[in-house]
Amino acid sequence: MIITYLGVESLKVQFGDTVIAYNPVSKDSKFKSTKYGADIVLVSVNHKDFNGIDQAARGDKAPFVINGPGEYEIGGIFIRGFHSKTKYDGQEMINTIYLLNLENMNLCFLGALDSATSIDAEASEALDDIDILFAPIGGNGVLSPAEANKIAVGLEPKIIIPIHYGDDISTTALKAFLKEGGEEGLKAEEKLTVKKKDLEGKEGDIVVLAPSAS
Repeated sequence: MIITYLGVESLKVQFGDTVIAYNPVSKDSKFKSTKYGADIVLVSVNHKDFNGIDQAARGDKAPFVINGPGEYEIGGIFIRGFHSKTKYDGQEMINTIYLLNLENMNLCFLGALDSATSIDAEASEALDDIDILFAPIGGNGVLSPAEANKIAVGLEPKIIIPIHYGDDISTTALKAFLKEGGEEGLKAEEKLTVKKKDLEGKEGDIVVLAPSAS
């Protein structure tokens, strides 16, 4: 599995010939969007910073889109979406937390979650045995660095990947999150290539992915 971070909350996860896109940035957003082909698109919040479905199309082939809570199965991939809330951009909206299993690894994507109290009981019970956690850390409508660290520690993932921290790895939010996690000075990686065996012995390890253009 190869994980690439494209900025804001946009992530590209590739395994074999299959590509999954999380919260692709719309071309209408003030943030930079990246166009690439995906088979499945997961959208947490119906907002231009996260719902750039058209950016993930392959020519005339539209991706399978999931944009809300529920249970889904596409091509043998089982995905669960859990209801939560966010006040991103000053308006209260539904935020979907996604949990899916790929290559025997459980990936949890918190989307634009803005507080621990926004996670309902069903999600809290289901979010267990997480291998890789994607957590927003930038504040201003999503979790603050301190809140993100607290939630991440509580969920006990093997790897934590911070997202929504700003334009580059020198941002105040990312520095604050790394300080909270005792990982000040941690170097960023261009992408994360990981297999199940690579997770052995890991307990809440932070991996910083630098925003990529593709």
